Amino acid sequence: MKVVRLHAAGDLQYHTEEKPVEIPGDAIIRIGAVGICGSDLHWFDDAGIGDARLERPLILGHEMAGFAETGKYAGQMVAIDPSVPCGNCDFCKEGNPNFCPTQRFAGHAEEDGAMREYMVWPEECLFPLPEGFSCADGVMLEPLGVAIYAVDLSGIKSGDTVGVFGCGPIGLLIIQLARQAGAGQIIATDILAHRLEAAKKLGADQVFLADQMQEVEVIRQVIDAKGLDVVIEVAGDNEAVEAALALVKPGGKVTLVGIPSDNRTSVDAATVRRKGLALQWVRRMKHTYPRAIQLVQSGKIDVGSLISGHFSFDQVNQAFETAQKREGLKIILSINEGSESVR
Repeated sequence: MKVVRLHAAGDLQYHTEEKPVEIPGDAIIRIGAVGICGSDLHWFDDAGIGDARLERPLILGHEMAGFAETGKYAGQMVAIDPSVPCGNCDFCKEGNPNFCPTQRFAGHAEEDGAMREYMVWPEECLFPLPEGFSCADGVMLEPLGVAIYAVDLSGIKSGDTVGVFGCGPIGLLIIQLARQAGAGQIIATDILAHRLEAAKKLGADQVFLADQMQEVEVIRQVIDAKGLDVVIEVAGDNEAVEAALALVKPGGKVTLVGIPSDNRTSVDAATVRRKGLALQWVRRMKHTYPRAIQLVQSGKIDVGSLISGHFSFDQVNQAFETAQKREGLKIILSINEGSESVR
């Protein structure tokens, strides 16, 4: 089978490898589609993310869907949860598998991801997709899961004024979820105009171009003097964090989703202290796939409009170059051509 491995920063190479064999409790999956995430770009640009570094040629890809060839879902289109927790540690038993210290995560560190024609993955991590879903829709359930978890943690209440700072795919999904949660007003920022256009279409009431914190004073003029009730930062940029701290109300909450490229987030201690702010970091997601499927199936959340480009598996370098430019929203790799039509 064909796979693509990251050998060093910017160095993706194709390989021919043996098709995986079935393992008890796991299923062989013919990969249909994979999304390119911001964390994949961290690996591609920097040969690592956070404190994880590239130790060997790695198969990227954790936003994934395909067709189960074996196991209880054989023949069905499935979304694939990239996280495999141990199930036995205290965190798993407490219902927090995203904190499991030994979890495997596709396309990260020592665990190969989905940018290959076939993979073996635990059946418990597979979620059959309803009629009418495509593999690309299934791919989008992973970023939607992160967005669901972030909104859960944020504690948005009906009528809240909510800031979403960073309007990439996860930020745009958060905007939709905030509207579903009853947000009274949604303020969105980003450094890219086309993302702000998408934010406006998907539910943001007002959008502002982020420009070295200059947007802060402009936003102050259009919101209640007390400040934003909740801010969710999804930019991975410290200026977005600083803007969030400046605009959230005293006693408010800032939820941090973005991953900074330098593995550092700094805050003004006086602001945080004087406002008595709660800062909440988001660790991936947990137990979100069934909810994500229902939200998309019901039409309450639009994932299709976030997909801005499709590339074949032979165009992986072009796909990453396009994603790097951030001219669109979500880039999808079609791995097995024609898989979308097979049920």
